[in-house]
Amino acid sequence: MTSLDDLPIRDDLRGRTPYGAPQQAVPVALNVNENTHPIPEDVAHDIVARVAAAILTLNRYPDREFTALRRALAEYLGHGLDASRIWAANGSNEVLQHIMQAFGGPGRTVLGFAPTYSMYGLLASGTGTTWVTAERDGEFELSAETAVAAIAEHDPDIVLLCAPNNPTGTPLSLETITAVADAASGIVVVDEAYFEFAEPGTPSALTLLEGRPRLLVSRTMSKAFAFAGARVGYLAADPAVIDALRLVRLPYHLSALTQAAALGALAHSAEMLGMVDEIRAQRERISHRLAELGFRPFRSGSNFVLFGGVDDPHSVFEALRARGILIREIGLPGCLRVTAGTETETTAFLEAIAAFAPRTLAGTENRMGS
Repeated sequence: MTSLDDLPIRDDLRGRTPYGAPQQAVPVALNVNENTHPIPEDVAHDIVARVAAAILTLNRYPDREFTALRRALAEYLGHGLDASRIWAANGSNEVLQHIMQAFGGPGRTVLGFAPTYSMYGLLASGTGTTWVTAERDGEFELSAETAVAAIAEHDPDIVLLCAPNNPTGTPLSLETITAVADAASGIVVVDEAYFEFAEPGTPSALTLLEGRPRLLVSRTMSKAFAFAGARVGYLAADPAVIDALRLVRLPYHLSALTQAAALGALAHSAEMLGMVDEIRAQRERISHRLAELGFRPFRSGSNFVLFGGVDDPHSVFEALRARGILIREIGLPGCLRVTAGTETETTAFLEAIAAFAPRTLAGTENRMGS
């Protein structure tokens, strides 16, 4: 049987591994930051009706410019945006791929601040763009000074700012985003995939778009909208940027079914986002309880919590999986990550993780030594 090594793939792809996270049928899956709340039934019925209507015209290509969807996304985002400043694709990963295809490529660099979303590096390699990382400050924070210093050192063609950051959950201040946008000579992308889970009143990078034609703000419907399976990502930018992305997209890249489903979800955006407060509450519950148990939860503005103080992350991960609870190993020493699920799912996780708590284990050792 032929192996990958036997094929004439590009040299820069040899030895690389694809993106992936365990996909297993377990009672409590809290590993990939999905919104674990189901879509409301009345919304689901409306989406089904819209998709059914679209099926009747599948003999024709879909609207190549997905005009109605762009209008709906602009209305949802607000900030004076219109359809000419909106782009969408099959998940925010494809949006980011379009950006790298248009503004990256051989001889160009994209800068990120590690640790950050692992797909950034994979998207860079897939488009022949050199992936460069700079270190964050302590506690995974990113100050304006640190970010601007990295830009001065590397002079990247693209800067990727994950706000809040994945996999750490760290919020990113508007001050840092502004400083980066003003310092960079190339394209600056603010990835706001988890923005809806930020504390109420948190300003979006969308407020900075006016007068900054090289600033792009990416979003997704996968998280807050509980729409991960539909694969809909989008961005807001200057109309000229949208024209650039048209040059690299595949023809008719958003199917008629995807457009119909997304329009249905956006028509019920208030109801779809009604679960965000509950998810935020479970996130805070997780952080509070983990701290009580002696773990070290990091600051999070997303729908997940990264926590340190784990003596053997892989063993704890496997022990939880054996109990039907799937969380995420992310490769950071002494750390694991858990998605904020429903109240029931959160309870199951917190009850299970308590057995591995530093304080619990310390107490056991003390009793054994007495």
